[in-house]
Amino acid sequence: MKLFVYADKFFLEGGVTGPGFLEIKDGKFGAYFERLPNETAEVIDYAGKWIAPGLVDTHIHGFKNHDVMDNDFEGLMAISEGLLSCGVTSFLPTTLTSSLEMLNEVVAMIGENYTKVKGAKIKGIFLEGPFFTEKHKGAQNTNYFCDPSVEALETWQKLSGHFIKKIAIAPERKGAEDFIEFAVNDQVMVALAHSDATYDEAKQAVEKGASIFVHTFNGMSGLHHREPGMAGAAMNLPNVFAEIICDGHHVHPVAVNILMNARGRKETVMVTDCMMAGGMPEGHYQLGEFPVEVKEGAARLKSGSLAGSILQLKDAVKNVVAWGIATPEEAIYMASTAPSKSIGMDRECGKIAFNHDADFIVLTPKLELTATYLDGVCRYQDENLNGKEGDQ
Repeated sequence: MKLFVYADKFFLEGGVTGPGFLEIKDGKFGAYFERLPNETAEVIDYAGKWIAPGLVDTHIHGFKNHDVMDNDFEGLMAISEGLLSCGVTSFLPTTLTSSLEMLNEVVAMIGENYTKVKGAKIKGIFLEGPFFTEKHKGAQNTNYFCDPSVEALETWQKLSGHFIKKIAIAPERKGAEDFIEFAVNDQVMVALAHSDATYDEAKQAVEKGASIFVHTFNGMSGLHHREPGMAGAAMNLPNVFAEIICDGHHVHPVAVNILMNARGRKETVMVTDCMMAGGMPEGHYQLGEFPVEVKEGAARLKSGSLAGSILQLKDAVKNVVAWGIATPEEAIYMASTAPSKSIGMDRECGKIAFNHDADFIVLTPKLELTATYLDGVCRYQDENLNGKEGDQ
């Protein structure tokens, strides 16, 4: 059955338009019309609202008191369902540095169960570690740090059903260049993270095929006028994507703006790096093997170091607009299309395009999330914002 969504503004693949009508047919996006083509068709009326692509979080460890490293399918389900309230319709469950044996178990669990989740869709696994450098360890466990291993990646691919989509390494570690070449040939996106690499080391990694810088400015060698480091590489090298955590704690808004201006908003990817305390009250939680205290909007280790975030991707969109460094169109792009492009999934998610899954969100002009749709069905709505229920 054909269905049409009416709204004041639509953030379509080709640009922003509206008011008008977006066709939904068999759970897929159809065409966009300025006028309703069939007067007898069913219309979901979102007058006064905006329709945008479902958001895509390519770096997230947990939500609603569950962590990917819990190795628990029920927890994975809870994360998937909870993310709908964040406007997220697709995501990459993200691991932490751990033993090879533990990582074996986690990737196998996700690979066996990802099609069973009922909320935000799992598009692959992001392995954040264990091939990192101690100086910029962040909240990663240095006991498990090691050099990049092709054999380990082959094992994870086999156990997960070839579901590893992205893996992060420190490019200065021994064997990094051979590992990058192997991973890229295996359709795994290689990201650079938790690294003290020089600019030249990062450049060599990118020339071998690395294409993403993980949570730029955090966990990496900084920009110095005589050694641009990883941060300089993230801003200057061509044809790469740079992640950024826009919670106001990890990176100052001015630094976020500098990155967006240098990198370009088409290649800046907003992520949350959210841990299990996302969507939960302040208090004490775990990030992998480390105790974390969540207070005043930030998650920190006992040392005071930041330990992931409690950021929701819908709030990252609001933040960069409120900071005056992005338009709503740019902000939505950086949280939907840019992430999907960074992992080579933009033919499946991250944009409103003909015959794509009808995964979209409904926003107020103040960028408050009203509703989240999966496959053309309303799966979350905020009653306080007068959301309209879709065809159930």
